[in-house]
Amino acid sequence: MGALVLVRHGQTEWSRAGRHTGRTDLPLTEEGERQARSVRPLLADHRFELVLTSPLGRAVRTAALAGLGGARTHSDLVEWDYGAYEGITTREIHRERPDWNLWTDGVPPGSEGFPGENPEQVGARADRVLHDLSSALERGDVALVAHSHLLRVLTARRLGLPPSGGALFRLDTGSVSTLGTEHGRPVLTSWNRSWDPPE
Repeated sequence: MGALVLVRHGQTEWSRAGRHTGRTDLPLTEEGERQARSVRPLLADHRFELVLTSPLGRAVRTAALAGLGGARTHSDLVEWDYGAYEGITTREIHRERPDWNLWTDGVPPGSEGFPGENPEQVGARADRVLHDLSSALERGDVALVAHSHLLRVLTARRLGLPPSGGALFRLDTGSVSTLGTEHGRPVLTSWNRSWDPPE
């Protein structure tokens, strides 16, 4: 059984500002491109059987800059659809809904193209991804390049937790995390790593 290596895309203008960035396809900032390139040393020890990315440009670009050749897009790796909260910060949402929590409440529907998702819907997408990569994972390591909340939900599902368990796993831009196995069971082996080159 191989390792499942999770790469969160580099910084965008909205991620820097803390704005919910779901289906809006924003490019990487200059810092985001640096973060994506800096991921390479963290992936150097892996030979990947399969590399999948979100179809959104920020993930595809991160995969390319990180040196993950041969990547294929998977539609279920897109970020959580934030509905009416697309582009809005948590602080702004809390002004009207002080007790709102993405992980338990989901989001209200937004404009056309942004119907919104609840945790169970995102969990169902994560489960499909895990099913689709299972045979490759039996042969060796698999890399996924995607988005914070989607990868957090996928981690929860891989570890046998409900989708809302993703709340336990903070994930920064330009980071690498690894899920392995111990005694045949999925475990967290590294989390939220970034590369700081030696001075």
